[in-house]
Amino acid sequence: MLSALVIVFREMLEMALVIGVLLAATRGLKGSRHWIGLGIFAGFFGALVVALFMEEMEAAVSGNGEFIFNAVVLLIAASLIAWTVIWMSQHSRQMSANMRRIGSSVSEGSLPTTALAIVAFSAVMREGAEAVFFLFGAAKTIASGGWSLLAGGLLGAIAALLIGTVIYLGLSRIRLSRLFTVASWLLIFMAAGMVSQASANLVIIEWLPALVDQVWDTSTILTQESLTGSFLHVMIGYDPAPSGIQLVTFVSAFILMASLYLRNQQPGSQQKIGGGMPQAKPAH
Repeated sequence: MLSALVIVFREMLEMALVIGVLLAATRGLKGSRHWIGLGIFAGFFGALVVALFMEEMEAAVSGNGEFIFNAVVLLIAASLIAWTVIWMSQHSRQMSANMRRIGSSVSEGSLPTTALAIVAFSAVMREGAEAVFFLFGAAKTIASGGWSLLAGGLLGAIAALLIGTVIYLGLSRIRLSRLFTVASWLLIFMAAGMVSQASANLVIIEWLPALVDQVWDTSTILTQESLTGSFLHVMIGYDPAPSGIQLVTFVSAFILMASLYLRNQQPGSQQKIGGGMPQAKPAH
């Protein structure tokens, strides 16, 4: 039961954190909840389909299906997150003013809301597929102790969703003047970590060179299976024994996205959402 809890928790944590940060980053943006919700729903359906046909996918590409699938989805999600962050940096001032005033969307420019749905869809489908596949396997063996595995898996999923909720609520309490900055940097780290994870998958199937097989090994200090290690794996793509190409892709992606974000950044509002009445002008 404990092993099932840890496995499913680790798989679901990335989904929960990505969705939590995305919801907080687009809070008050008209239509964002609709599109993110649509992406989550489609992602669960996609995860179910992928889980059902995972073995066939593996066989179709000589056992490399999971790695190719993960790499493609990670790169797509990272690209769309970068797009969202850059858009936010360009329109944060208008978003702050309008959310403070009427809780609506920006009046100038529009975020491609379908991008939000695709990011949510990719996060839920990629991680959910593996969790669903594991739970299906447990359900098939209920007669031989599968109930324990199934219960552990469900508890792991609930724990991951709770952490995602805590992250969302925590970000939602941040002053509006800092919300977009904090959320944007979190998303930049996440996206860079996704690119690094994608490169790790491609190294396994020898589509990319490792450059250096193992730059360091911190597994004795912090394993990826631990709670902290799992959290850092989601947030920055933490790997206790990364290859050279993982570091190169992470740093390159981070520098590119951070540079674009800083170049396009506009000063945000210094007001909180609903943060009281504006100060009166001094009398003349």
